[in-house]
Amino acid sequence: MTGPAAAAGQRTSRWVLLLHTITFRQARALVPAALGLGAARGFEGGTLTVVALVVGVTLLSLLWAALSWWRFSYAVSDTSMVVTRGLVSRSVRTVPLDRVRGVEVEAPVLHRLFGLVRLKVDAAAGSVGATGEELVVDGVSRAEGDRLRARLLVRRGVPAGVEPGDVAAPVVEEDEEVVTRFDPRWLLYSPLVGSYLAVPMAAFGALFRLLDEVPDRFVPEVARPGVSDGVLAAVVLGGGLVVLVVGSIAGSAVVNWRFRLVRRGGSLIATRGLVTRRHTELEVDRIRGCTVSQGVGMRLVGAARASALVTGLGDAARRGQLLPLGPQEQAWALADRLVEPTGPLRRHPAAARRRSVVRGVVPGALVLLAGLVLTATSGWWPLLVAGAVLTGLGVPLGLARYAATGHAAGPRSFAVRSGWLVREHAVLQRRAVVGWQVRQSPFQRRAGLVTVLACVGAGSGGYAARDMAADEAADFARAASGAWADTLAPTA
Repeated sequence: MTGPAAAAGQRTSRWVLLLHTITFRQARALVPAALGLGAARGFEGGTLTVVALVVGVTLLSLLWAALSWWRFSYAVSDTSMVVTRGLVSRSVRTVPLDRVRGVEVEAPVLHRLFGLVRLKVDAAAGSVGATGEELVVDGVSRAEGDRLRARLLVRRGVPAGVEPGDVAAPVVEEDEEVVTRFDPRWLLYSPLVGSYLAVPMAAFGALFRLLDEVPDRFVPEVARPGVSDGVLAAVVLGGGLVVLVVGSIAGSAVVNWRFRLVRRGGSLIATRGLVTRRHTELEVDRIRGCTVSQGVGMRLVGAARASALVTGLGDAARRGQLLPLGPQEQAWALADRLVEPTGPLRRHPAAARRRSVVRGVVPGALVLLAGLVLTATSGWWPLLVAGAVLTGLGVPLGLARYAATGHAAGPRSFAVRSGWLVREHAVLQRRAVVGWQVRQSPFQRRAGLVTVLACVGAGSGGYAARDMAADEAADFARAASGAWADTLAPTA
């Protein structure tokens, strides 16, 4: 069906009213306001006042959820998706289907209890908000979510001149190829990844803060006769490390549970998650490059993560992940499969190494100088020792930063690498570049170096080759994107 009848608006499931009421989705801002009002006026009524406050906020949440549900509708025609929403101020958003870059189907725990999913649509039609999400349809059935996902991405497999709604168009069964799946043994890499350590560290800190607030009579006495403070501190430290390790592995397992990446026709489909099950579909034709990133700990054990750079994709750091964590050989194999490799990187000149070492030594040298002054004036020497240590560590730090740099250009792609704490190697197609930017500080000018930034419409938006030779900038840009970059040169 085509025309206005096909674009008739549909509402989400009525079960979403109960779901949003339970989670206070719409009325979440009322909770701190109600607590603040109660704290200011006091809870003279005791339990009755608290119950009345909870019931009042819940009823407001239900009313707000009902109005939001009633004023929200979505429709998918043969050419576009339209979402209408708003209580007082009405908003109608239309996204052409040929602008859809990816679709993610989320199923959090409460959604699964009600048989619902949340649909997130990314499109190259301008984003709203910091997350870059184009459209969100929250609270449809699993079958409706799958239907919408297939409908929104239908134009990929339609031959030229054939409309998606044409009943004469042949239906082709697409084979499914498993590209990679998460091996439970890879969870052992988790304690070496900072993002997985953040949650147990935050929980550990919150626990200590909670214990500090507990009255002393409720805190058990942990000291034992004959146990020194040093042994006790070692036990606490060891226990903390165990908690961090176990917590990071558990966090990684929750996020990446049953991760599976498959290729079906022109799509890459990633599924993952234990608490919130996510189904992300990316169009292969929209992939403009790949990144392979490794933190310090990951490099020590040969681990890495691989991500796709997709045009118009919101929250690309998460949704573009092709391998959340695994052996570096697997990450490179995924990158080479989607983007033609460039070959070995070209090292930057010796001036870049000297500049990197100087930048690593200067902070420690300043602390050392301050320590010399304090030692001479007041005899306080600890800062002098700290400055000497930092200055010595600055040399290997600078050499490590220099070793992480490099660039290369191939027939149909180019690569840049940078970073020390997290080393990122980006390989991009030539057609991904929409512009170039050359930056040169006074110190770089004296050393004959520049930083060349490739501006792209995917991933973080720009990828830099830092401290490369100034006379190589124009040649690299030309080889990486085309003759239109001939005029690229640093300003004098």
